[in-house]
Amino acid sequence: MNTPLAERMRPKSLDDYVGQDHLIGPKGSLTQMIQNSVFPSMIFWGPPGTGKTTLAQLLALEKERPFYQLSAINAGVKEVRDIILKAEQAGGLFSTKSPILFIDEIHRFSKAQQDSLLGAVEKGIITLIGATTENPSFEVINALLSRCQTYTLKSLEKEALEKILQKALKEDSILKNSSFKVKETNALIELSGGDARKLLSILELVFHSLENSSVPLTDKKVYETVQSKTLHFDKNGEFHYDIVSAFIKSIRGSDPNAAVYWLARMIEGGENISFIARRMVILAAEDIGLANPTALVLANNTFQAVTAVGYPEGRILLSECALYLATSPKSNTAYLAIEEALKKVQETGNLEVPLNLRNAPTTLMKEMGYGEGYKYAHDFENNFINQEFLPEKIKNTSFYKPAFNSKENIIRDFIKTRWNDKYEL
Repeated sequence: MNTPLAERMRPKSLDDYVGQDHLIGPKGSLTQMIQNSVFPSMIFWGPPGTGKTTLAQLLALEKERPFYQLSAINAGVKEVRDIILKAEQAGGLFSTKSPILFIDEIHRFSKAQQDSLLGAVEKGIITLIGATTENPSFEVINALLSRCQTYTLKSLEKEALEKILQKALKEDSILKNSSFKVKETNALIELSGGDARKLLSILELVFHSLENSSVPLTDKKVYETVQSKTLHFDKNGEFHYDIVSAFIKSIRGSDPNAAVYWLARMIEGGENISFIARRMVILAAEDIGLANPTALVLANNTFQAVTAVGYPEGRILLSECALYLATSPKSNTAYLAIEEALKKVQETGNLEVPLNLRNAPTTLMKEMGYGEGYKYAHDFENNFINQEFLPEKIKNTSFYKPAFNSKENIIRDFIKTRWNDKYEL
């Protein structure tokens, strides 16, 4: 049988679907939608192997809708228009059950290709379900995004992966009719990285690699088998996120040689040039930050430049940026500061803005004390005057704590000079 194990094990109903309880669990948002007979156009955003395609197919089955599927890799405007025409001819404009058009990797569609969907989505000729591994805020045009509900799918937890693994061992006709037994599952779970398709692909790879399938499978054997086959998997995109992870961690760890090696692996594997550059923009802010603010400028410029230049010349720009980021001083204080601030917001809720910081555009607001007592910093020496800017309940809270590097040492001195011991540094 040539059909991959992951495809053989694809769920046939929503009851068989594993994971994403926040969407299709008893109180899941999609569960409520199904029960209320509401079915808007949607964007499914999440890592590979989390069930985006399967969920779209099962929703179509549940709602008894015609289902069309396209991949943005090899489809264009013509294919989209052909399906819209079919939907119109089938009475989609007047039907209460418009066909579902599922577009995998919709982030790969150009603006013009996404524009071609707008009219049909707005008129209800089709119900669009787009799947993407990229942030739709950046990759889906606003006009289309505003017409869709966005749902986030999460990497599968260990419990869900174990369930999928055991289901495959018990129900797949090839595996259950062999003497194949799995003694340890930790390696399979770890190497899957929360990706069900990857989990089943590794399981299948190991199964076909065993000389004696009657010997129980151990974690050690899984690691040995996968390591010997890694390049094969990379070429087919199975370890896409592992390579990216190694690339990012090498830069974060200040190893320029490892960084450029993993960069070469991505380039050789045909990775999207903008994807690589975008990851370096994020890293420049998260892992270098205020230790070297120029890193973010360079990374952003690289992103814009490689988008214009493309391959093969773009590889040089990517290399320069990766090497610069790897050899730059590191600081994650900007990342930690916003995480601490978000945590505090979640803990304390919507604290009132102090009256002296409020805007007072009307006479009534002024009479209510809005803006009263605010001191304009530029009216004072060194453009500074000591006053409270946080809500009373959390005053003196330190979210940002400078790291010990040349740039942030200057920032620490600045804060100490202005605020004395108010903030814990």
